[in-house]
This record gives sequence, C-alpha cells and structure tokens, in this order.
Amino acid sequence: MGKIIGKQSEGTCGRTINMVRYLREENSCVIYSGEKFTIEWYYDKNGKSLAYEYFLKSTEELQDKFLMLAKKMGDFGKIYDTTKFRNEGDGIYAFKPQPDRYLSFFTDAKKIIVTNGFVKKTDKLPKAEKRLAIRLRKIIFLENPEGKNDGNNI
Repeated sequence: MGKIIGKQSEGTCGRTINMVRYLREENSCVIYSGEKFTIEWYYDKNGKSLAYEYFLKSTEELQDKFLMLAKKMGDFGKIYDTTKFRNEGDGIYAFKPQPDRYLSFFTDAKKIIVTNGFVKKTDKLPKAEKRLAIRLRKIIFLENPEGKNDGNNI
C-alpha cells in the first residue's frame, strides 16, 4: 500500500503492523506516506512542532491510535467514521483518536498537514485550537501558494 516509515510495533489482534514511531530527519516531517495522501507534522521556522510535541507526550496506545488513523487516511483517502475523522469547518479537519484530537488541513499537493494536538474535554471543539490551526494553515499557504486549496478537499 503506502510507504511505511518507522519501525514495527505490535498492533491490535496480535498482528504485526508497521508504524511510525519517530521520523525527524533533516527537512523531513512525514508521518506516513500512502497511495492517496502524505501526512506530515507542521513545523515552524524554528523547527518546533506543537502537534509532534503533543504526540510524544501521549501514551504508546494513544500514539498507535493516531498513527492507525493517519495510515488509513494515507492509504484510502477517506475515513467514513466521523467519530475518527471529521470536517470541523473552515478547511480544518480533525483526526480523533479518543480522547485526543489532532487538527489538520489538506493541500493541493495531496498532503495533510497536522498542526496541533490536544485532549478534548468538552463537547465542542475549543475555538482557540481551531483558530491556531487556521493561523498555521495561512502561514503555510503564504510560504507555499501552489499548495493552497479551498479547504474542502474531501
């Protein structure tokens, strides 16, 4: 299917699955590269990634939940279960490995950029988290206008 980056980890039902544990090679921010999409962490100009830092603080079980969703989206291009992936409006989408949320956006280059992660504590998406994702998307599109899309890629 897709290009697996990382090491092998035990998955559900005892199957061995390839998962990303850590990839931060120079100039690389790829989480997973599949047939449909490449999923990447957003890094600022100082080399900091809010989403990746949040990911590292999560338990291995929660990391695996997120990575499985990233793999599924990369390989198939869609996650039909809105309890796992959802359009949050304004061109922002959420990977939803319970109880975490990872906000993201699509580019025309068949990439999904993961901007920030957090624990969802209320029924509604925190406005500050969504505003942050929108601001980071604007920065990316200002730096790389050919990657811009209308935010409604799926």
